[in-house]
Amino acid sequence: MWCLELLLPLLLIINDASCQWNVWVPRDISAMTNSCVVIPCTFMYPSGIRPYRGVHGIWYFGQPYPQLFPPVVFKTRTDIVHESYKGRTKLLGDLHQRNCTLLINNIGAEHSGRYYFRADLGGANMYTFPDFSELKVLDQPNIDVPEEIVSDESLELTCYAPDNCPDMTPEIQWMYTDYLPDPEFSSDYLEESNTAVLSSTLTFTPRPMHNGQLLGCRVYYPNTTLVYERLISLDIKYAPRAVWVNVSSEVMEGSSVMLHCEVDSNPPPKIFWMFGDQELLWDTASNISLALDDVTPAQEGIYTCVGDNGYGIMNTSLYLAVKYPPREPVVNDSMTVQEGTSLALHCSTQGSPAPTLTWLKDGELVGTITADELSVLEILEITPQGDGQYRCLAENEHGRASSSLNITVEYAPVFLEESKCTVVREGVQCVCMATGNPEPTIEFYLPDLNVTINETDGRYNFYTHTDGHTSTGMIKLREKGERIDNGPAVNVHCSMFNMYGRESVHLELQQEKKYMMAVIVGTIGGVAVIAFIIAAVRYVGHNNKNVQASERVSVITSGCLLLSGRLCCSLSYAAILTKVCIFIVTSSPPFFFRK
Repeated sequence: MWCLELLLPLLLIINDASCQWNVWVPRDISAMTNSCVVIPCTFMYPSGIRPYRGVHGIWYFGQPYPQLFPPVVFKTRTDIVHESYKGRTKLLGDLHQRNCTLLINNIGAEHSGRYYFRADLGGANMYTFPDFSELKVLDQPNIDVPEEIVSDESLELTCYAPDNCPDMTPEIQWMYTDYLPDPEFSSDYLEESNTAVLSSTLTFTPRPMHNGQLLGCRVYYPNTTLVYERLISLDIKYAPRAVWVNVSSEVMEGSSVMLHCEVDSNPPPKIFWMFGDQELLWDTASNISLALDDVTPAQEGIYTCVGDNGYGIMNTSLYLAVKYPPREPVVNDSMTVQEGTSLALHCSTQGSPAPTLTWLKDGELVGTITADELSVLEILEITPQGDGQYRCLAENEHGRASSSLNITVEYAPVFLEESKCTVVREGVQCVCMATGNPEPTIEFYLPDLNVTINETDGRYNFYTHTDGHTSTGMIKLREKGERIDNGPAVNVHCSMFNMYGRESVHLELQQEKKYMMAVIVGTIGGVAVIAFIIAAVRYVGHNNKNVQASERVSVITSGCLLLSGRLCCSLSYAAILTKVCIFIVTSSPPFFFRK
């Protein structure tokens, strides 16, 4: 019953109603280097054993088997111990009281390990207990740091110092805390299983700026030179708090550009480069660069860098502007319209910056200059003068481009004032001129004779000519040599028509005095020229050594023609043909004259 009463307070193990070989030692115990440590120890042995030579004990290091000759830490029967423990160990307990507590002074790192106790009660009553106490010799204090430190969440850091040396009591200080926001400190003393630990807890709320900062814990023993320090670097997890990218920029089409993104976060984020909803590139890093080569206008737009590290997401965007000269404008197709039609000519193009659009007609400015990618030129009730080439010119600082279209205006015939009848030497010559599109057809009508003259009528000398949209018709009335003096008035109508209309006008007869004046002036001028030519030819013939003096030279005027204000005569002299023309001032229409 005595054995049981002793074991219960000491938490010893009993088997049935009898005591067995048992020992109690702290499984783990720690101490600082160069200090001391006390290993509490209590043992029991079977109640039937009676020590007859006293109770002795041995402390082993490393293993419990004497036959393997483990290092002896302490031995009551002799002072022979392992070299590393000489003068360092002392038994504090009374073995007769089953107290085997051991003191180790001036311990070093080499003393870290397992310690076993062996009881010797004499004779065969010796027993090495398998239970051990493992000593950890520390050269710096322990700091309990959470596996994860998250920004803006309260953090507790605890520094521990063993207090298992009865002659020295440690104290704890925190270092490098000046930069922390509102730090709080608290101390605690924990004693368990006859081992003691002093702790100091630092509480604060970390910020991203504290990532990588140093914190320190110092353990020292007053009245000694023993000081131990431990430094840690704060690894504070925080969501991306800044994303830097290039500033928005402008590049020329066909050039290359590098877009760079840097993200401040811990841990490093997964960085994405996005163009709209399209993912272009990603990597897990603190920065990433996106290379764009041979840039096209299709690549202009918003580029976004996104950083995501699991603690948060942040992004920043930039705008990439691609500059390029105007593209070839798109305009209406060439068209044919009727006079009076209203039109809207469209010109559209693309360019960066937006080009100015200018409408030109046959090289002349029409409409207004538009600073846009679309220009509309409105033409209300187009006239024949609107016929021609229209060109849209697009310009910006990087170049120009243009496109053209043709507008053909169709309209009914229009009578021209040059139309008239004129008395000529051989009769009456009537000219009728009209413009229209399509080119008008011209006919002459003689109401007195109820005769229509056109290209299919061979009874009259009918001539017609077309130049562009202008048609000219000419007839000659009365036969050659027929006198017209005091003759009847000429009654001639000109009829012109195309698909859009018909018009008929009466042609006025040119006054005879004008005709005679023109003939006189023309004839006198022509005679003077002919006389001059004959004199020149004769002079040349007179001085020509190849022509004999007695040779007769004859000059023959083969004929003259007065046409468009010009009198031309053909001459023949000494078998030499010559053509001479002079300009005659006359208001008469062209006519034929033969001497």
